Order: sequence, then structure tokens, then C-alpha cells
Amino acid sequence: MNDNPTLGFLLHDIARLLRKRFEQRARCLGLTRSQWQTLAYLANNEGIHQGGLAEMLEIEPITLVRILDKLTDRGLIERRQHPTDRRIWLLYLRDEARPLMGTMRDIGDVTRGEALDGISAEEREKLFEVLSLMKINLVNACRTPLAENETNHG
Repeated sequence: MNDNPTLGFLLHDIARLLRKRFEQRARCLGLTRSQWQTLAYLANNEGIHQGGLAEMLEIEPITLVRILDKLTDRGLIERRQHPTDRRIWLLYLRDEARPLMGTMRDIGDVTRGEALDGISAEEREKLFEVLSLMKINLVNACRTPLAENETNHG
């Protein structure tokens, strides 16, 4: 058996270790991983509806509702009713969350610094170029339906 990890396993492990290290540093904030991930996505997508945020986070809507309830109870987010559809709730950070977001960004900067230690600026730039191209390739591939013979494995 080959001891070299595949690209997928290596990327997964790096992402897992980045999250783990961030969690170690962020423990003092009193947030769970799912809560800080929700805040991070919401900070970049304020005004999004709950279903859209659940899709972005790749979690079930009912799971997101529980996370949002806890963040609302802590005074970090607010739900506002959609102006034309009262079934839809739009999500916003509260002013109380903004300093916390700054702290989370600082923790992320330190964590990324640890991960990129010993990697030159040129190598970092190339790494981001390669990963960005891989992302584009996969987004485009996911938009292309598979041929029928590719979906049958038996």
C-alpha cells in the first residue's frame, strides 16, 4: 500500500487541522465550531435567508435554526422578517458581534501564520493560484452532468 496520501486526504487533513488549531485558540470565546462558522459565513453574507445560509454551511436547516437560536440568545445575531414574504427570515450580525468577529479574524491570522510557517511569499502565492484554479475546475465540473455510464457502478 502507498504511504503517500492522496490529494483529497491531504486537503481534508489540512482543513481539519486548521479548524482544530483555530478551535484551540478560540475556546476562550465560548463558541462552538458550528457557531463561529455560522458567524463567519454570516459576516460575509448579511441579509441572507436561513435556507441560503444552511446551504452554504452544508447543514440541514433545522440544525441551523438551533445554532441561530443560541446566537440570538447571546445577542450576536438578529432575524428580520423579509419585506415581502413573512415566511422568510433574513439574518444579520448585531453590533455586539462585531468585536468578536475582529477577534476571530485575529485568531485566524495567527492560525494561518502557523500553517504557512516556512513557506516563502512566492510559494504562498503559487499555492493560492493552484488551489484557486482547482476550485474553479471543480465548480465547473460540478455544473456538468455526469454521463449515464459514469453514474452506474455496478
